[in-house]
Amino acid sequence: MNRSILLSALLATLSLAACDKPTTINVPAAPVAVPGPAGPQGATGMQGEVGNQGATGSQGEVGNQGKTGASGDATTVIVMPPEPAAPAN
Repeated sequence: MNRSILLSALLATLSLAACDKPTTINVPAAPVAVPGPAGPQGATGMQGEVGNQGATGSQGEVGNQGKTGASGDATTVIVMPPEPAAPAN
């Protein structure tokens, strides 16, 4: 029994060692273009023209003041905030 386990382990090792292993090919990196020195500065361009100023609009009329409202009937209303929800367990 021990010899059969040893023999099967040896055959498994040999069969795995006989497998064809793919060859790794390293592709060289593409050359990086490095910019050269900057050239001389060009001539300054002409100044643009100033745009037209828009027309000023006229002021609107003032509206009429509203009438004063009627006084209340001295009733006080108290609104209670809702109780916070119970935490979920």
